[in-house]
Amino acid sequence: MHDQANEGGTALAGFRRYTWWAVPGTNVGILILFTGEWILDGDVPIQPRVFSAAALAVEVAAVVALLNRRLSAGGHASRPRPPSGWPAAGVLAAIVLAACPLALRNYGLWPMAPAIMTAVAATYLDRRPRRWLITGVLALAALPGGAVSLASGDGRLVYAALFPPGITAFVVWAMLGPLWAWDITGRLDEARRLSAELAVKDERLRFAADLHDIQGHHLQVIALKSELAARLAEADPERATAEMRDVQRLATDALRDTREVVRGYRRTSLDDEIANATRILASAGIDTRTTAEPAAVTEAARHLLGLVMREATTNLLRHSRARHASIDYRVTGGVARLRVSNDGVFDVTGGAASGTGLRSLAERLGPAGGDLAWTRDGGRFEVTASLPAVPPEEPQAGVGTASSGEGRR
Repeated sequence: MHDQANEGGTALAGFRRYTWWAVPGTNVGILILFTGEWILDGDVPIQPRVFSAAALAVEVAAVVALLNRRLSAGGHASRPRPPSGWPAAGVLAAIVLAACPLALRNYGLWPMAPAIMTAVAATYLDRRPRRWLITGVLALAALPGGAVSLASGDGRLVYAALFPPGITAFVVWAMLGPLWAWDITGRLDEARRLSAELAVKDERLRFAADLHDIQGHHLQVIALKSELAARLAEADPERATAEMRDVQRLATDALRDTREVVRGYRRTSLDDEIANATRILASAGIDTRTTAEPAAVTEAARHLLGLVMREATTNLLRHSRARHASIDYRVTGGVARLRVSNDGVFDVTGGAASGTGLRSLAERLGPAGGDLAWTRDGGRFEVTASLPAVPPEEPQAGVGTASSGEGRR
């Protein structure tokens, strides 16, 4: 099975394992069980048994190789090309496995191998060619057994003619159903991944647009006044000086506005970050459980915890294939604690645990009396940040408010 690293420990990997066992595993098991019993039957002549044993090994290998390649392309727009040589080998083996039992008038066994190869071939075709293949095989499946039964006069014509189309239709249905579900799941997972990436890009574009809108006018005027001052430097020094003072003032305003834009982007409150994270994760198809108890904490604490919330959300979208996440924020014993956890971590190396984002935030929380830790337990990743709700040098929010009220009175 391929692409396991990309699926990590999520339900998609479990569904893939189920599909693998349900499709290649089940068909190979049925083929080996029924054909193997016939091969081991001592009443069957030795020559057909030897040919069938060799053909069985070839078809089993062909079915596993072809279906494994087909499963690896689940969710992709274009279907993969079958591995070179395996389709022809599988078809030849199926012909041998059909001819040997049919020659001995075993009408129940001979269609099994061709039916499985027909289903495997159908998984590589688009809808219209697949319908033509299945319809043609179902129509032809009644002919070999019916012809042998008529020629031998054994009186089993109805069974010999109708059982092969029936078993072929059942095998095709049993194989295409799980693969169809797997393809849909792959497309949904790809859509979820794209939605998460778009959510992050939208936030970057919003910041870039705000910065451009605010600074575009300042920079354009600065450029024009600087050019004008350069032209007036010799002809009218006093006016050139005045223009340069305007340039200085505009540059100062531009610097102040830039800081305001950045501050507005980076100093969002924890409440805003939790609401934003819930929205983004929901758009990415991640079921998020949020518990946020309102409590009085300092603006600095809300700022730092907001940064942790933003970094945890970014890591969750970039470095996991999570299906479920939880956000828990509460103040207990004078300590504000934020926990963000998710399932589906597939890569810690080069991911959240070894990156600079969480480490730099941990260095910022330390001087503020806080702590930042992250742990991984199997496929679950959790970030925990804690800060004093009110630093020792600051009065409690309720006390400060009461005192101020008394002073006003």
